Amino acid sequence: MCSRYQPPHVQLADWDEIAGSLPPTFEFKPECFPGYDAPVILNDVSRAPVRACFGMLPHWAKDEKLARQTYNARTETVAEKPSFRNAWKKRQLCLVPAQAFMEPNYETGKPVWWRIHRADAKPFALAGIWESKRGEDDRPRRSFSMLTIPGAGHPIMDRMHAPGDEKRSVVVVPAEDYGRWLEAKDEDEIRSMLHLFDAGQFTAEQLPKTERNVKKA
Repeated sequence: MCSRYQPPHVQLADWDEIAGSLPPTFEFKPECFPGYDAPVILNDVSRAPVRACFGMLPHWAKDEKLARQTYNARTETVAEKPSFRNAWKKRQLCLVPAQAFMEPNYETGKPVWWRIHRADAKPFALAGIWESKRGEDDRPRRSFSMLTIPGAGHPIMDRMHAPGDEKRSVVVVPAEDYGRWLEAKDEDEIRSMLHLFDAGQFTAEQLPKTERNVKKA
């Protein structure tokens, strides 16, 4: 399950490669944890990044603490779970721009955070769903969750997570499918794009010790 990732830096020239998007006009932290705001791309004319909370906040959420439990949505049950089913039913799909995502590796017997990113260091986009509710200031408050699929057998994801835990993986949307993903309405078409990423295009390495235990602000 992905609970920690890095959005592309706001000044990065490659932002236009993510659905033809311009860089965000708002600030966000260099590392994103559940409950943090981050940029996502929705299916609208501008394709401009919008601010959203990492962790789904359905209309009935009493506060944003729920985001700590709803940052990932299993594709096997996304249509049934109360936190996600409305967004899935309405086909509220989004792209989650990322420079890298982090997962714990237990091969040493202890959890060590690893950074997973494209081998060419370019940004990429993860498959997500989004929701909107009225915030405390009565303004729309957007939120999102990353979709996950089984990761067993994948050269990278099979090495992550604790022994005995189910292997899960985020879904990397290929650049040529960005528009198709955002515009998809048919469930069969959506599910046809939910597959493991090409391990040959990605690399993974241990985070430096100074970055392994970053405390959430």
